[in-house]
Amino acid sequence: MSAVLKPVPETMAPAKASSMRISAGKEILYSLGALALAAILVQAVYALWIRPHAEAILAENTQVTADGKRPILHLRSPYIILKDYEQETAIILTIWSLSMLAIQGRLVGQSRKLLDKQYIDVGENRVVMPEDARAYGRPIEQLPGEEQSMLLPRTLLMALNRFSATRSVQDTAEAVRDECELELSRLDAQLSMVRFTAWAIPAIGFVGTVRGIGVALQESQRAIQGDISGVTLGLGVTFNATLVALTLCIIVMFCLHQLQQAQDRLVLDTRMAVDRNLIRHMRVR
Repeated sequence: MSAVLKPVPETMAPAKASSMRISAGKEILYSLGALALAAILVQAVYALWIRPHAEAILAENTQVTADGKRPILHLRSPYIILKDYEQETAIILTIWSLSMLAIQGRLVGQSRKLLDKQYIDVGENRVVMPEDARAYGRPIEQLPGEEQSMLLPRTLLMALNRFSATRSVQDTAEAVRDECELELSRLDAQLSMVRFTAWAIPAIGFVGTVRGIGVALQESQRAIQGDISGVTLGLGVTFNATLVALTLCIIVMFCLHQLQQAQDRLVLDTRMAVDRNLIRHMRVR
């Protein structure tokens, strides 16, 4: 016999919505805080370490040895390569992107750990009837709001409610598939800012390229007179900005694709877990 079920409180849905709004607010605060912290730390490193070393190397160009020769500048020094504002901005955006990817990766890891938990105890020889669906969903409804909003508990509860309402295994399976597809879309939307930074980083490098070419052209008159140091430094800005930006873009894109792969596997494994642990046990008289 099926258990006597109590109606689900009407305040549950607003509570879940409120929990999701709070979670979204936390993500925004984390993102802005990570951007501010990255900017402060990178600016401090540049002001205290990178630019002073770069200026010391460039100052050697003004020194003349006893035989009247200028010392050879170490223009491929990491300090020279990183000293410009375009590289600094690209590094800030890279650290910000990696921090956003880190929090998304942590959430994926937490959701994956839930796949090992048994939310619904259905033995091999037992079946789930539409009358019993709400009773099986009660333990999930009693979970903390943060855990209940994660993919596996949310999908299980949705499947049980759909089965109780429609009394159709096929409709329940389609609802689970739609929920997983919506989750993929939601996860993909959360990475939109990271995709923007992955585009912005090489764009900033190209800005440095244009600025370096402009500096080199301004020094062309001195180059005609035999002093090519200004042109060399201008072209150095061009190549250094492009080199740093493209390298950082490769790092961000690699981490982004790794996270997307982990998210796709999580959604696929969740769908398989719901099908294996719940849907295949559903029966209708």
